[in-house]
Amino acid sequence: MTDATAFLDGLAEQKPDPLLELIAKFADDPRSGKVDLGVGVYRDETGRTPVMKAVKLAEHHLWETQNSKSYIGPEGDPVFLQALAMEVFGEGHGGKQVAGVQTPGGTGALRLAAELLAQQRKRKIWIGTPTWVNHHAIFSAVGLQIGNYRFFDIGKQAVLIDEMLGTLQQAAPGDAVLFQASCHNPTGAALSQQNWRDIADIVARNGLLPLFDSAYQGLGRGLQQDMAGMMTVLEAADEAMVAVSCSKSFSLYRERTGAAYLIGGSRTSLNKGVGNLASYARTSYSMPPAHGAAIVATILQNPSLRKAWADELDAMRMRMTEIRQAVAAAFGRFRPDLAHIRDQEGMFSLLPISPDNVRRLRADHAIYMPDSGRINVAGLRIEDVGAVVERIGPYVI
Repeated sequence: MTDATAFLDGLAEQKPDPLLELIAKFADDPRSGKVDLGVGVYRDETGRTPVMKAVKLAEHHLWETQNSKSYIGPEGDPVFLQALAMEVFGEGHGGKQVAGVQTPGGTGALRLAAELLAQQRKRKIWIGTPTWVNHHAIFSAVGLQIGNYRFFDIGKQAVLIDEMLGTLQQAAPGDAVLFQASCHNPTGAALSQQNWRDIADIVARNGLLPLFDSAYQGLGRGLQQDMAGMMTVLEAADEAMVAVSCSKSFSLYRERTGAAYLIGGSRTSLNKGVGNLASYARTSYSMPPAHGAAIVATILQNPSLRKAWADELDAMRMRMTEIRQAVAAAFGRFRPDLAHIRDQEGMFSLLPISPDNVRRLRADHAIYMPDSGRINVAGLRIEDVGAVVERIGPYVI
């Protein structure tokens, strides 16, 4: 046995990512009429994930004008960062100072934020449950202690705001709290503005550090409306972090476009924070990919392109709202409690369905979703809603 083989044989087996496994199983399924409710991408009425018209126009402009493919540095493109910050935080950034770095998608932004938090090993980060499956993995990987607060009751399809607030009251000063800015993954559940004010009070009173995962701006209530709750908390917090993904809002999934922003503090402290983020980036992926950021910057700097993008994003949002209404009406015929799906936001909802029943649905009806019961409503065509819900219905707990 060679040393190289001994090294590889000594590695621990890693479980495959469940969602990637699901994608592979769906692709290998030869049955006609199979339905993919698992992959977190927007699909139009033809079942495609289209390139947005504004993106195509921006790419054509870049093809005509871009004169270099040189590196852009660990911090990324400052024009992109400034334009995206204006879109996320609004004019004047809510009175807060903001600085950031460009990242490979929202996941890259979360990982850099996790690295920064982990400089203080005694710090704990509080994460709502259920949540996006990768959240726990990202923060565990850097050695952070994780506390959980219950966010959603799947059976009742209701936000557990009182339980959430009670848990956060127990968080220690300096602890971080992870929030999703809008269109909660995997539940679709939305917090009211009063809920956000109550959260902001606890953040300010207990000296907590909010970290927002913003991945779906514009797909819930609208571009500004989706950020209103987050801005309420940011105004109350001394300091905060925001991880932004452009994957869904710009349909730039494979371009891996995102940013990690730091909020508050003096300009000197923000610059120090950005320097730390850039240092982590340099020893990880070195430089972020440039193309997606150049597209976003081109769109947001051009008033006509920005309007075209915002209009198309709004059409996507309205289509998902229409699908939600159809799904809620179809479920409501035999499970009135699931009519709450109508009032949820974004791409996802979480059904009260056991992993065994999820697997039976896959085997019996070629309907694919994660074992958690999360469905991507944006993966449905409106004309298929009734038939799909009818097949799912008997398997719901």
